[in-house]
Amino acid sequence: MSDTQSDGRRPVFAAERRQRILELVRANGAVSLRELAQAVHSSEVTVRRDLRALESEGLLNRHHGGATMPGELSREAGYAHKVSLESAEKAAIADLAGALVEDGDAIVVGPGTTTQEFARRLTRHSELAVVTNSLLVAQVLAGSPRIEVMLTGGTLRGSILALVGSAAEHSLAGLRVRRAFISGNGLTADRGLSTPNMQVAGVDRALAGAAEEVVVLADHTKIGVDTMVQTVAADRIDHLVTDDSASRDVLDELSARGVRLHVAQF
Repeated sequence: MSDTQSDGRRPVFAAERRQRILELVRANGAVSLRELAQAVHSSEVTVRRDLRALESEGLLNRHHGGATMPGELSREAGYAHKVSLESAEKAAIADLAGALVEDGDAIVVGPGTTTQEFARRLTRHSELAVVTNSLLVAQVLAGSPRIEVMLTGGTLRGSILALVGSAAEHSLAGLRVRRAFISGNGLTADRGLSTPNMQVAGVDRALAGAAEEVVVLADHTKIGVDTMVQTVAADRIDHLVTDDSASRDVLDELSARGVRLHVAQF
């Protein structure tokens, strides 16, 4: 069985294509359906069929947005890998999330490449107070004299360039801000937001606990994915900002639980 290429390339046989998919997932840990389809020059429908076949052999785990290696529930992708994924979607999500901030707000912002992109939209505001455990977010805002930036304490987690641990959690205790803008590694209606690391999860929970409303920034590769440690239950999430490639079924389930959806169009 093969796919004929419209641009004249030779047909790619299913076994060859699936081997290439497996190599990509092994190399990156997690890959979106769109990226896989582009990499093997096939349709998303074909790649989805390949993922089902590979999953049935126990070679990978299939999710709504793509695939991960078995055991990825406990694997945390590093910053260098994350920053290369879905950059257009992250920018569109950041634009939408920026509309949820007003001059004079006090907010908390968690770590992640999407929240880093979101932080760039904050520089147009004035009289903001931003509390963060992300070195990347703090760096983006460092040159904005009209924004007061407060870093939590904690231990540096180099893979995500963020401060974690009990000191970070304690520095958030007693704070009350308008909104928390956080990300994660997975979001489902059943478990809400999740991450593979317990220390990261502890600080994410503290960030959410400091806010009147919780805003989750998650591109489509995170939607429908469940990772090891729950951070914020779905009924505690007030807003989800995502892109229009996210699973409609999962979005509908989240909406039914009271989450307000903000979907970036391309």
